[in-house]
Amino acid sequence: MDTIRIETSGGSYPVHIGKGIRSKWRELIDNYASYSSFFIITDEAVEGHYLSSILGKEKLAYFVVPSGEESKSFEQYHKCMTALLEADLDRKSCIISLGGGVVGDLAGFAAATYMRGIDFIQMPTTLLAHDSSVGGKTGINHELGKNLIGAFHQPVAVIYDIECLRTLPEREWRSGFSEVIKHALIHDETFLNWLLDRRKAIRNYTDDELQFMIKEGINVKGAIVKEDERETGVRSYLNFGHTLGHAIEAELGYGKMTHGEAVAIGMIYALRMSEEYFQTKLRMDDLRSWFQELGLPVAVPRELNRRKLLQRMKKDKKAENKSLQFVLLKKIGTPIKVSIDDETALKLLEVSVERSV
Repeated sequence: MDTIRIETSGGSYPVHIGKGIRSKWRELIDNYASYSSFFIITDEAVEGHYLSSILGKEKLAYFVVPSGEESKSFEQYHKCMTALLEADLDRKSCIISLGGGVVGDLAGFAAATYMRGIDFIQMPTTLLAHDSSVGGKTGINHELGKNLIGAFHQPVAVIYDIECLRTLPEREWRSGFSEVIKHALIHDETFLNWLLDRRKAIRNYTDDELQFMIKEGINVKGAIVKEDERETGVRSYLNFGHTLGHAIEAELGYGKMTHGEAVAIGMIYALRMSEEYFQTKLRMDDLRSWFQELGLPVAVPRELNRRKLLQRMKKDKKAENKSLQFVLLKKIGTPIKVSIDDETALKLLEVSVERSV
């Protein structure tokens, strides 16, 4: 088992990464905290695979939400809060988020707002959640934009059992791998080369390779969060590919495309924009080809209206005075946030659209 410590302004917390460690969650938590009760929030898919192994012989209360991005909603948030209140949780209680990024964001927001904030633990079950489970961003979606309603609320621990990844559908593997690639692009060309040297189907990575990959991604995230917990500066670099990605998710309708798929399109778009803005070469053609080999989309769906996407991007959290802000790369591992005019963004959208076969 590997253990990483995430440092924040309010203190630090451990991220445990290993195979089969979910059954040891109580032992791990009891080493540093004592709680009056635990409450698990999970989703329908994860419930069938892993809830019983977390419950063990303990009779813990739990709440199950439908699987998918649609559960990051006011409706499910309200149902979560009702379940917490009916379970009589107090301020010494702790919520366990058992699932992927959707469950983590929803459960974390519930923990942040229940009785003005109680502790919660992240137990990720997807590769994508290696990004979202660390850093304390929690929240829900609104029909006008993704993650616009939320709070910064750090977990007290992350327990990442890589064994849980083996039951993921192929599409979820790809979605999570997209965020792994993002971390390499914005921070570490050596890590990017490690991934490119293997250049194999994601499911074919060994347990040791998976553990290394997750550890490297979390180390990147942890270093950035330590420097900028509240996203006033460098933390915005973690949004590389997300400005367009979030717009695509919202415009298609949440759940129609996975987060990682939309971010993959956004990263190719941002790489193209970076090459034009800085008049440099960033291996975009090779990376685009690699994405396609992995089964990740690389072009904006034809059915989406480019001007509507532009307006969506202006509602992004990173927008300033309704002007477009993009995280671009001066070179691999060197991100920078820049303002881009509407005309340039729209022109690049036009050349980024899916072509007829």
